[in-house]
Amino acid sequence: MEVRTRIDVFEDIFLVFLALGALVGIVVVSYTLYNAYKYRDTDERPDDEDLPTVGELPTGGKGGKKLFLSFGLSAIIVISLVVWTYGMLLYVEDGPDMDPEDAIEIEVEGQAFSWNYEYENGLEPGHLVVPADTPVWLEVTSIDVWHSYGITDLRVKADAIPGEYDETWFMADEPGDYRAECFELCGFGHSGMDDDVEVMSQDSYEEWLDEQFTLTIDLEDAAEEPFTDGFELELAHVENDEFEDDLSGTYTEESDEFENGTLEITEFRQGGDYDLVITPEDGDLEPVEDTIDFTSATSESYTLEDPDAAEEEEDDEEENDEDDEETDDESDTEEGDDE
Repeated sequence: MEVRTRIDVFEDIFLVFLALGALVGIVVVSYTLYNAYKYRDTDERPDDEDLPTVGELPTGGKGGKKLFLSFGLSAIIVISLVVWTYGMLLYVEDGPDMDPEDAIEIEVEGQAFSWNYEYENGLEPGHLVVPADTPVWLEVTSIDVWHSYGITDLRVKADAIPGEYDETWFMADEPGDYRAECFELCGFGHSGMDDDVEVMSQDSYEEWLDEQFTLTIDLEDAAEEPFTDGFELELAHVENDEFEDDLSGTYTEESDEFENGTLEITEFRQGGDYDLVITPEDGDLEPVEDTIDFTSATSESYTLEDPDAAEEEEDDEEENDEDDEETDDESDTEEGDDE
């Protein structure tokens, strides 16, 4: 099914109104000039010619047929134009009739004075990135005051009202860079409340998604060297039970994703919070537990160390600090005695 962009629809409406307006203008001006010429004042006009006089209402020649015909044609044209325009605007309002899986849904949240985006797959990029030739549905809201989200070049605008969602859609037919702006006066920073909108080709968009869904985990030992000894790393989405796909995985030092202390995970296609547990094979090393906010390309670093050794090292550092303080105090005392 061919999906028309909002730009195409509004251009069609504009061109139709322009053509009809030009046609009506030509007819009216031509008929006016014709009558001005026909009824011009000349000496050759017969005295008995039936001419209209000032203040006299026209009777409508031929029993009013011309008047009836002109009003009838005008009514047909106007009603047809209204019905056609209404249908076009319904398409703009309701969007294309297509499978929801072929479209992208994004929540846009306004706040003073910036825009936040959350994709249906959990991504939260810094600016809006969408593929060309793909319908994009926006659910626009606000967390503080009234805003209005709009992309002028794509003919899309929706109110951002706290506690409510205003749904709209758009589709860009070719890659390019656009600008989203706030169209509701919302405070001293209103003029700077704009954001980048990047439209990519489908292939470039897929590559961008791959980059966003990349989780890099660096493991190091107490000496800050890459940790390459035995371990087991478990990763699972905190709401894994609510998804059809299994958003969990287990990795070891023998996994293909692991190399020289770095684990690069690219298999997940759902953003959100992930629970992480790292269990070293060496029982003297302390396990690591954490929750990762994975809503864009993320890099985390963890140190696997012996807690007892770390505690002893801290005690040694404290003792050294105390010795240094005592030495400083003795030096100050000796200097005072010398004075």
